[in-house]
Amino acid sequence: MSFDVVIAGAGPAGLATAIHLAQLARASSMALSICLLEKGAEIGAHIVSGALLDPRGLDELLPDWRSLGAPVTTSVTEEDVCYLTSESGSLRIPDFLVPQDTHNRGNFVISLANLCRWLGQQAEQLGVEILSGFGARELLYDASGHVCGVQTGDQGVQRDGGHGPNFTPGYQLHARYTVLAEGCRGHLGKEVIARFQLDAGRSPQHYGLGIKEIWEVPASVHSPGRVLHSLGWPLSESGATGGGFLYHLDDRQVSVGLITDLNYQNPWLSPFDEFQRLKQHPRFAATLQGGKRLSYGARALTKGGLQSLPELAFPGGLLVGDDAGFLNFLKIKGTHTAMKSGMLAAEALCSALQAAEPPRVLTEYGRRFAASWLHAELQRCRNAGPLIHRFGTLAGSALVWAEQRLFGGKLPFTVRDERPDHSTLHKAENARRIDYARPDNQLTFDRQSSVYLSNTFHEEDQPCHLLLSNPETPVAFNLPVYDEPAQRYCPAGVYEIVRETAGSPRLQINAQNCVHCKTCDIKDPTQNIRWVPPEGGGGPQYPNM
Repeated sequence: MSFDVVIAGAGPAGLATAIHLAQLARASSMALSICLLEKGAEIGAHIVSGALLDPRGLDELLPDWRSLGAPVTTSVTEEDVCYLTSESGSLRIPDFLVPQDTHNRGNFVISLANLCRWLGQQAEQLGVEILSGFGARELLYDASGHVCGVQTGDQGVQRDGGHGPNFTPGYQLHARYTVLAEGCRGHLGKEVIARFQLDAGRSPQHYGLGIKEIWEVPASVHSPGRVLHSLGWPLSESGATGGGFLYHLDDRQVSVGLITDLNYQNPWLSPFDEFQRLKQHPRFAATLQGGKRLSYGARALTKGGLQSLPELAFPGGLLVGDDAGFLNFLKIKGTHTAMKSGMLAAEALCSALQAAEPPRVLTEYGRRFAASWLHAELQRCRNAGPLIHRFGTLAGSALVWAEQRLFGGKLPFTVRDERPDHSTLHKAENARRIDYARPDNQLTFDRQSSVYLSNTFHEEDQPCHLLLSNPETPVAFNLPVYDEPAQRYCPAGVYEIVRETAGSPRLQINAQNCVHCKTCDIKDPTQNIRWVPPEGGGGPQYPNM
C-alpha cells in the first residue's frame, strides 16, 4: 500500500500532524492520502500522562474544540507546590518562589487518553486512515538509503519464530514521507537518530519515569480542578530528583503519581516503591484514604530539552513529539509542545507535497520550529533540567528560580548535562541498601496487582519483545555489580532474578507484564536491553489515563 504520508504513533504529536495536514490539504484542495498507525488495540490504549493541559496547542489546532465537545472541561481552580521534608513533614512553597511558567491557572486537568481518542475521531472525519492494532515494526529504505515507509509487525508468530495457524504477515506501507511519532524512546526514532547521526553535537537525551494511578475518593475530600505538586521526599532520601502530583478530576476521581528522574545513582532504588511511599505522606494520604484505586500505568518521558533535541528531519521523514524530545521540563508538560511540533511538521510536509518534488530532507521543518513559540518556550527553560541534575532539588530549584524570575530565562549561557542516564549507577556495594515495607493494600500495593489494573495483555506464545544483546550480561555483570537493577527500575515486575535450589541464578523475563514504559531500554547500565513492539494490539489497555 502506498500513501503520501505515513505517521507511526497516535499520541498527541501524531494526531496533530495528521489533523493539521488534512486541514491544510482540504484548504488548498489537495488530495492527500494520510495513514496513522496505532500499536495499541485502539487510540488511547497506550496513553498515560498526568495530565495538566496547556490549551495553547489545542487552541491552534482546533480553535472550536469547546463546541466540538473535546473532553477538556475541568479547569485548574487551586494549586499548591510543596517541599516534602520527611515522611510526615512538608513546607508549602509560596507563589513568588514558583517560576511563573509553572503556574497552572488557565490549564485543564484531563485524561490524555480520552483526549487522544477524541482527536482520533476528528482525524477520521477529515479523511485520515487510522490503523489501530498495527505497530510500525521496521522502517523501509529505498535504494538510496532514504526512508520510504514502514513495515507493520507480523501477527501469529510463535515463540520459537514459527508461524502459527493464525499467522498474518505484516504490511508494507510505502510513503513519500514518514513521520515518527512513537513517543518517548521510540524504537524507530532511535534507529534513524543513530543511522543519520541526528544527535551529533547534542547533549545526551535524558528521561524520567512517570508512574500514575487513578483513584475514586470520598466526596468530602474531592475538589475538581485542585492541583498539588511535590518535591523532595521520598526521592531526596536517596539523592534522587523528581516529584509527585495529585490532580482532582471530575466524578470524584483523582490522578496521583510520581516522576523519578532516571539519572538516579543508587541501584537499590525502586521508583515503583518510592511511589508507594509517597502515597503515605499526609499531603497525599489525606485525599486517598477511604478511596478506591481504579487504574495503574507507567511511562517514561523525554526531558532533555533543547540541548538534547536532535535534527528533526532525516531523508524521507520527520521526528515529532517525544520521539524528538519536545517536553518542557520546567512546566512538566509535553502535550501542547507535542501538538505544536506536529503542526509545524504538517506545514513543512504540505509545502513539500504541493511542490510535487521527489522526497527530500525537509529542513523547512527545522526552520519553522526555530521561528515558533515552541522554540522560544524551550529556549527560556533550557537550563532547568541540567541545573537540577547538577545541583540537586533544593539548590538546583533555587538557581532555576533565579534564572526565571530575575533574568526571564535569558542568561547568556546554556548549562549542559553530558552524562547519559544509564551511566550514573553506583556499584551496589557502595550504595545504601533500601528496604521497602510490604504493601498494606490500602494505600500501597504490589506490582502484580498494579499491572492487573493496567489491563495489560500479550499473546504469550509470541517471541519476546525485550531483546538482550548479550544474554549473559544480566547475571554475569549486572547482578554482581548492581544486583541487577532491572528488578527494581521496572514498574511492572518484568525482570526477575530466579535463584534455583541448585544451580546458578538466572534472569527471567516476564514479557507478558510489560506496560511499554521503555525504562529498561533507557536505564540498563550496559544498554543491553532493546525494546521492540510486540504483536500489534498487545500491551496495556488504559481506559482514561
